Amino acid sequence: MKIVAGFFIASLGLGTIAFGQSNENIAELNTKSVSIGRGAAPVIDGQLNEADWTQATLIDDFYQIIPFEYSEPSEPMEIHIYYGDDALYIGARMHDSAAEEINANVLRQGAMVWGDDFISINLHPFNDKRTGYRFLVNPNAIRMESLFYETTGTDWNWNGIWHGATSRDEAGWTAEIEIPFKTLSFDPSSDTWGINFQRDIGRNDERIGWFSRDSIQNPSIAGEVTGFEDLQVGRGLDIVPSLTLKTNKDYNPSSNNSSTEPSLDLFYKITPAFNAALTLNTDFSATEVDDRQVELTRFSLFFPEKRTFFLRDSDMFRYARIGGRVRGGLTGTSTISPSNLENGRPYFSRRIGLSANGQPVDLNAGTKLSGRIGRWNVGALAIQQEQYGDINASDILVTRLSTNVLAESAVGVIATSGDPRSNLNNTLVGFDFLYNNTRLANNRSLQGEAWYQESNTEGVEEDQRAYGLRLTSPNRLGWRGGVGVKQIEENFSPALGYVSRSGIRDHTLETGYGLRVSHPFFRTLYFGMDAERINLIKGDLQTQVLTLRAFEFESHTRDQGYLRIHQTKEALINPYEIWAQGTNKVVIPTGDYSFNEAEIRVESGQVREIWGTLGYRSGEFYSGNRQQKTAGIGWRPSNHFQLTLNYTVNDVQLPYGDFDTELLQLRNDIIFSSTMSWSTLLQYDNLTDTVGINTRLHWIPKAGQEGIIVLNHNLQDLELNNRFKSTLADLAIKFNYTFRF
Repeated sequence: MKIVAGFFIASLGLGTIAFGQSNENIAELNTKSVSIGRGAAPVIDGQLNEADWTQATLIDDFYQIIPFEYSEPSEPMEIHIYYGDDALYIGARMHDSAAEEINANVLRQGAMVWGDDFISINLHPFNDKRTGYRFLVNPNAIRMESLFYETTGTDWNWNGIWHGATSRDEAGWTAEIEIPFKTLSFDPSSDTWGINFQRDIGRNDERIGWFSRDSIQNPSIAGEVTGFEDLQVGRGLDIVPSLTLKTNKDYNPSSNNSSTEPSLDLFYKITPAFNAALTLNTDFSATEVDDRQVELTRFSLFFPEKRTFFLRDSDMFRYARIGGRVRGGLTGTSTISPSNLENGRPYFSRRIGLSANGQPVDLNAGTKLSGRIGRWNVGALAIQQEQYGDINASDILVTRLSTNVLAESAVGVIATSGDPRSNLNNTLVGFDFLYNNTRLANNRSLQGEAWYQESNTEGVEEDQRAYGLRLTSPNRLGWRGGVGVKQIEENFSPALGYVSRSGIRDHTLETGYGLRVSHPFFRTLYFGMDAERINLIKGDLQTQVLTLRAFEFESHTRDQGYLRIHQTKEALINPYEIWAQGTNKVVIPTGDYSFNEAEIRVESGQVREIWGTLGYRSGEFYSGNRQQKTAGIGWRPSNHFQLTLNYTVNDVQLPYGDFDTELLQLRNDIIFSSTMSWSTLLQYDNLTDTVGINTRLHWIPKAGQEGIIVLNHNLQDLELNNRFKSTLADLAIKFNYTFRF
């Protein structure tokens, strides 16, 4: 580990050499501030024709962020900004000399608009260099929003109420945006917020911005806006009643059930910076289904949270950046297993309201407090979960406190109580320190985390601790990387958290070099290495994976590809059942295994009408061989229709038996307008021999108003003769409406 640490520190130094600059203009670009005034509320129609826009503060000093930071952008833009009694207003004019070539492919509300043209506003009401919001709209007025957390993290699952409209003409396009103060948490005594702007031009993958370092924008890399005073949030009360009509049919044995389920969510701003939420008879039947995963590893898979109640203010409950990834490749991903990165999370909301096999469990009631009180960031959650199966009804508590220290860092504590999946008492306490510094020489950044947790499970006396350290340099260009270690003791059991393996010590190293090139096709290149070694605490090797990221690229049109070499060592102290189907099984015996594989993958950018993915991984696998083949294709003849198909097969040959795995996903989107869409997802895998069909008609007439019709139908090849029979079907019709006071 000393060698690893030394190499990492040397990498930081090399990054400084490679990108050493003494450009005074860069320093000037990174010290920006504007003052804004008050005006009347405009009509949000995409037309900047009200008189208040001509009197609003004008911002037009934008520059190129990508591909070449601080250079002149290919197209100019202007931002007009002011505020009213109860909202912030932004008007944006995006000039375009080739207006007919504007990318505006995405029309479905809730879809990701990457590859389209768009305008993005980053807001940091506390100006604390750590937290904030991002609001984004494309030329079709499709909205996206997210939370910033722990400075560099972004949660795109958050949903906030705001409004945006757009229009297009021969000179480009315009956007008109209203962000209600009721949607934000802020300090009413402060007149200064952090703010930033970004424009993407999809056809040439150009990014234009107001303020950046190392081609990055986040809460610590933002300008300031001053002049806020006497902001109104009304009573600060949102009342969200909903009604769900449900019917389900179980085919084996045959049974039918129907119900009408009213539910109520209340959101109240105790202060502009502190929120309370109450949920009664919570219903999650309209939540999107998980994407299936097939993984030939010994440990559990990780699935993200998708339920709105838990996503709201979720940044307040995050801990120690566990699961946060070093910017490894071109897209910021790491090759280290997500389940290993997430291992040791003290709080993971999917433990609540879901059984161990993923089936919904009713919640009678829940309350949540979140926000800021003085210098403290506060998150508190109390849930009453209904009895199911042999599991008694349970009371669940989570408390998270943190305070900001230094310029961009924080220290905090967490405590949990309750176990929604057993009848044993379980508690946990932990603390963490997050270090962040984005102001090193030559636009370098440095992050660090130190954390400690201890669980207490009824009937267990010892080995219930977990702790970790990590140091990372998450730079976009030049050298980047990180080193970390965490130890999860044998009996560490966060009943409201996530543990994929225990009794282990996990060492990680990620390092690499990214550069931009002047080339007709390639835009960005990356070369690097990721390594992970997991030992049992007593010292024996459990898993070691070394991935050489030999060549990774991104093109000017968002095409991506890579060549990787994987070297793996596995020590099995127990036989491992890697595959089972009916009475047939393949079991790998105990022993030490070492194997090497090569992997190549290319993806074409989704800016085209037709795009695709091809991947191939082949080599040794335990004491045999494996071939993994991946293919995908997408077709979008217009922004009203999209079809995607993805297929992955593993062909495994072992001395103990041969088998293959298949995963197929077919998705169809029919978009009637920017307010109504119909999406169907069909998934099949041959491990469970099931087909799952999820179809959703989604109507969003306005932010805060929603109607959903969802049909789920599961079929299974029960006799393994390729004849699928229905096993379960359910239909849910749900409507909700947000009343704001």
